[in-house]
Amino acid sequence: MKKPILAFASFICLFSINTFSQANKTKPPQKNRPNVIYIYADDLGYGDLSCYGATKLHTPNLDKLAASGIRFTNGHCTSATCTPSRYALMTGQYPWRKQGTGILPGDAALIIPTDHTTLPKVFKKAGYQTAIVGKWHLGLGDAVAKNWNGEVKPGPNEVGFDYSFIFPATADRVPTVFLENHKVIALEANDSIAVSYTHKVGNDPTGKEHPELLKLKSSPGQGHDGTIVNGIGRIGFMSGGKLARWVDEEVSSTFLAKAEGFIEQNQQHPFFLYFAMTEPHVPRMPATRFKGTSGLGLRGDVILQLDWTVGEVMKELKSLGIEKNTIIIFTSDNGPVLDDGYEDEAVAKLNGHTPAGPMRGGKYSALEGGTRIPFLISWPGKVKPGVSNALVSQIDLIASFSNFFKQPIPAGDAFDSENMIDAFMGRSNTGRSVYVEQGGALAIVKDGWKLITPNNGPALNKGVNIETGNSPEPQLYNLTEDIGEKENLAAKYPEKVKEMTELLLSIKEKK
Repeated sequence: MKKPILAFASFICLFSINTFSQANKTKPPQKNRPNVIYIYADDLGYGDLSCYGATKLHTPNLDKLAASGIRFTNGHCTSATCTPSRYALMTGQYPWRKQGTGILPGDAALIIPTDHTTLPKVFKKAGYQTAIVGKWHLGLGDAVAKNWNGEVKPGPNEVGFDYSFIFPATADRVPTVFLENHKVIALEANDSIAVSYTHKVGNDPTGKEHPELLKLKSSPGQGHDGTIVNGIGRIGFMSGGKLARWVDEEVSSTFLAKAEGFIEQNQQHPFFLYFAMTEPHVPRMPATRFKGTSGLGLRGDVILQLDWTVGEVMKELKSLGIEKNTIIIFTSDNGPVLDDGYEDEAVAKLNGHTPAGPMRGGKYSALEGGTRIPFLISWPGKVKPGVSNALVSQIDLIASFSNFFKQPIPAGDAFDSENMIDAFMGRSNTGRSVYVEQGGALAIVKDGWKLITPNNGPALNKGVNIETGNSPEPQLYNLTEDIGEKENLAAKYPEKVKEMTELLLSIKEKK
């Protein structure tokens, strides 16, 4: 690698470099097809970047990316939590259509169908090398019970990725290990891994039993009191795999090393890289160089680490001379959350920062703060820089790139995905006219109007102090004039409520 990285990251990069396709080295450049890097932040809010108005944080690399391409002000994920948003990204299908697409435990079975069109398969069909580096959280194997000490599959490779380097779920869930393709990295034969989300396994201390061992204290009642790894309590229990367990401060640089390795190995012909970062999801434990640098606590620090990492990817492309033939898409899996399981001063040191920008809600919420997130697309020399208010979504990448490559999607696959390639490429300011958002309740947006359907759940998620958007009565907002969803117009426009309710029902019945 051209850049110095931490020792562990160097080790695993050298350990697995031969897993990349050696055939790629002999293929000539194919400049007619751009490389595509999709960078996915985790729990990053609309207001967390300075290019979206943040004044308490400065994110120069992402600002540079925004200035070189299109900054969408109405870009969305489908859902206000991670697993369903990632499901929609991969499949082009609204996740609420399928049971079992909620937030998954770390031992869940694979929920992505292996026999249908997926985003990486679109690129593979067009002749691209494909890879995922980072967080997966879409399940592994055919069942919950799995042998972590052998080949763990099906997984990312079976849904279209030639190469995968992941952790299974989230950084706050066990097992806290990396998997390269089908195998756990650095696993010793005599130290088998066992995982459970129902009962304690092994003799490792837990956060509940030994809080004095924690270097990052868990928030009460949020489940982060399972097995302690690296001084941090996790959700769930694990034993074994002592050498294989990651060090939180090195996770980000490890993922960066693997992403850069894939880019270097495939620089001579088209590639698609899904770089699924972990920042600013909990537990927030940045590398030492970033600790204390933001003034906003550890959450601010990991956002600066995220920004730096994106800058390193951009530098890598430039050093290889392929930056002008590479599309970079940057966005987030859902809206922001502050106190999400650990006492890391994200609330105490907020200092006037507004993670959701001008919107109500955040992660877990049907309000706009739950699904309206940063959304940037850059392709130097091809995408004209600017700002777009077109309504666009991650779910539309499958249909859009299928159109870009002029390869039709088989009937019945990705049927919620729409071709937005003209909006993505800056050739049109027209996006979706109709869109469904998923928080605690379902919401439908049509031509700037938003209806949140009645839901009897609590109006406030007290555990994280976020408005859910739940109400026993319908809520109607004119987002064009009221992005903060302050004035419920349902009583004033009952016909609009009726129209949008019926429209949502027709979408739900679509097969």
